[in-house]
Amino acid sequence: MKIRLLCLALVLAITQRGHAGSDPWTAKDTIQIGELSKVVPSDSLTILMVGPRVLYNGAHIKGAIYAGPAGKPEGLENLTAAAAASPKGRRIVIYCGCCPMEKCPNIRPAFQKLKDLGYEDVKVLIVPTNLHDDWTAKGYPVEKGDIPH
Repeated sequence: MKIRLLCLALVLAITQRGHAGSDPWTAKDTIQIGELSKVVPSDSLTILMVGPRVLYNGAHIKGAIYAGPAGKPEGLENLTAAAAASPKGRRIVIYCGCCPMEKCPNIRPAFQKLKDLGYEDVKVLIVPTNLHDDWTAKGYPVEKGDIPH
């Protein structure tokens, strides 16, 4: 019986890896697509895209600044530089949109880096599938190409 319980606990631990339990943020640190779409573009917040440049160039949330990919050391350096223009108390919304959130290699390191740098109001945009399906295809505001900010 103890072995079965131990095996069950191990299986649960393995299947939970990469899901909400390992996220460095809490529910209060997230923002839903519908909520963000109502305020984009906005002068009251900074939106940072922390994924691959090819995705940013293809289509990104209107007003977003390219800062990724945060899953790589050079991406974290770019993120640090991109965030530097924002005061520590300003709301920063980060997103990647490359894939489903639970598989994203960029969003968690980006969130953690910004918190480590002392940014107080960092929100993770919940992108369940990818940016195209969850934002662009729904007609929310986008820009295409490499927009200098």
